[in-house]
Amino acid sequence: MSELVRLEVADGIGTIRLDRPPMNALNAEIQEALGAVCAEATSRRDVAAVIVYGGERVFAAGADIKEMSGMSYTDMAEHSVLLQDFTRALARIPKPTVAAITGYALGGGCELALACDFRIAAKKARLGQPEILLGIIPGAGGTQRLSRLVGPAKAKDLVFSGRFIGAEEALAIGLVDQVVDSQEPDAVYAAAVAMMKPYVGAAAQALRAAKEAIDRGLEVDLQTGLEIERTLFASLFATKDRTIGMTSFVENGPGKAVFEGQ
Repeated sequence: MSELVRLEVADGIGTIRLDRPPMNALNAEIQEALGAVCAEATSRRDVAAVIVYGGERVFAAGADIKEMSGMSYTDMAEHSVLLQDFTRALARIPKPTVAAITGYALGGGCELALACDFRIAAKKARLGQPEILLGIIPGAGGTQRLSRLVGPAKAKDLVFSGRFIGAEEALAIGLVDQVVDSQEPDAVYAAAVAMMKPYVGAAAQALRAAKEAIDRGLEVDLQTGLEIERTLFASLFATKDRTIGMTSFVENGPGKAVFEGQ
């Protein structure tokens, strides 16, 4: 496992911590390590939700351009698979995920955040897809996830111009879900913990099904999406949590079930 990325677990919440000072540039080692820790977060039953965090100063300022600049077309044709694999691995974690964004989230860093279910940003955070300024385009999901999140026109504005935007504009267009206006160095991370805490002890199999239904449904037509939903809905009647939840509702009313995650 790389020292540049680690999974820290406390009170049911897993934190994927990027640690490559000063800017958490996403080189090949980090990309490979992210895939590994995402697999670990997926498999660990003591992890109910996941936070992606780059530290108090920066989230991730993009891919390692020095590493990429010497690559040929043949090199990149192979490397681009890895470039997308780490964001796919994050997006496929079958648990709620949130990016805790401090400082810059640019290029690959923004794409990493886009692969999460939610995004919380410090008021001073800056986000963007500046690849066009290097004569390339986003390659780790930026053209696809960004347009699905904020709509094609706003995505084209950011991708075509390469401009950076502040947290308030990101909130206004739906790129982030919450802005934290605090001078405390760990305020963004604390807000991410607060967002993920309700999922600890929740109906894990139902959360997994809900995430799969929404994510897969966005990729297909409505009727296919409805069939995905129907199948996943029915499958939950084979879980212990469904029995616990419905029995608790009938006997005690809503919101009092103690789930087991099975």
